[in-house]
Amino acid sequence: MKFKPQNILVIHFGQIGDVILSLPALQIIREKFPKAKITALIGKSGADIVEISGFVDEKIIVDRVRLRDSGKIWSIKQVFKLLRNVRTQKFDFIIDLHSLYETNLLGFFSGAKHRLYASRGNRSLDFLANFQPKPPRINRLLHLTDYYLDVLKPLGVENPKRFVNISPQKKHLEEIEKLLSNKNIEKRKLVGLFPGAGHASRRWSLENFSLLSKLLLSNKNLQPIVFLGPEEEHLRQKIEETFSPEVLILDKLSLLQFAAALSFLDVLISNDTGAAHIGAVVGTKIVLVMDKRAPANYLPCTENLSVVNSGTLDEIGVEEVFEASRKILSN
Repeated sequence: MKFKPQNILVIHFGQIGDVILSLPALQIIREKFPKAKITALIGKSGADIVEISGFVDEKIIVDRVRLRDSGKIWSIKQVFKLLRNVRTQKFDFIIDLHSLYETNLLGFFSGAKHRLYASRGNRSLDFLANFQPKPPRINRLLHLTDYYLDVLKPLGVENPKRFVNISPQKKHLEEIEKLLSNKNIEKRKLVGLFPGAGHASRRWSLENFSLLSKLLLSNKNLQPIVFLGPEEEHLRQKIEETFSPEVLILDKLSLLQFAAALSFLDVLISNDTGAAHIGAVVGTKIVLVMDKRAPANYLPCTENLSVVNSGTLDEIGVEEVFEASRKILSN
């Protein structure tokens, strides 16, 4: 293909799990256009992961939650400010992986000569794209990573790599190494537990995680570590009351410190949430606890994944999850 853009804008406003599942597509764009400058127009939650991926040169960060929840006048001013910023940078190629009305319009008014949009049916204005041929319409049965890769088919992408591993930054690895060095756990395998999730319906009970930690501690070679993000801080007191003092609790980590910490684990046992995707992309084995109603096309994209599911989360037994973690640790 003779098409050689020099200044590319990739748009993705998805949540962190969605952004991680799009990293293989970002890697393809980087490999396809190695000399181009690539900028990511990215939601706030996914910005740090995109930065350490090494696939983009610059970021434009948009806080969509603040735009949604702030006053209309302020939000409208910010949108026009964003549009001016995009137009000033004179992009010659827009790739809209998110492809919603607002992102399609932004791409259209950006001044870019070439526009390639994901086709999301009634949720997008993909007729505003002009790149030929057009990508296939979204197939909701596809895994999300494959959906993002499909968007790039018009670029002549064939047999793309589906798995991406990224390395946390050295300074964050050193910070976590220093943190763990004081815990006297050097000779143990580290088992992460992430009891949080964005919605209560996706949370295996804290009592189950507590019982699981006791099973893990029965093996002197295993060290459970509970991770708490900002949304799980309210659980800390209950965890301290119900979990053994031998269980480590790590909280107040930045996202990049969290990614670094997960890379030290031998396995992460997590609810269906962004933590599992972060663990997978830094190369950690994952045991995912979820009910069967959750869509399989959003699973972490890794070969080191064990899914424990049932009709409801309450039906998933502690011994079942423990056995899954034991098996994946032995592989």
